[in-house]
Amino acid sequence: MSAAPSGDGDFLYELEVEVEAEVTLAEASRPEEVAGMPVTEWLFDPTDAEREEIGLRGLLDAVEALEDDSRPGEHGA
Repeated sequence: MSAAPSGDGDFLYELEVEVEAEVTLAEASRPEEVAGMPVTEWLFDPTDAEREEIGLRGLLDAVEALEDDSRPGEHGA
């Protein structure tokens, strides 16, 4: 996680924190373990959980890229 920026970057920083929290929750669901259980015991579809985690990681990468682009003087570093 990057350091907290000031000004307009606050929104991106807060979004990054929220998405990281969601990724942590998605990881904690351990869909690979649920997939080994009988379908009647599933509380969620493990495939949907994996898709959600992949989407969240993509969103996190996008937020981090936007943060990098919004920092003046750090391009190409």
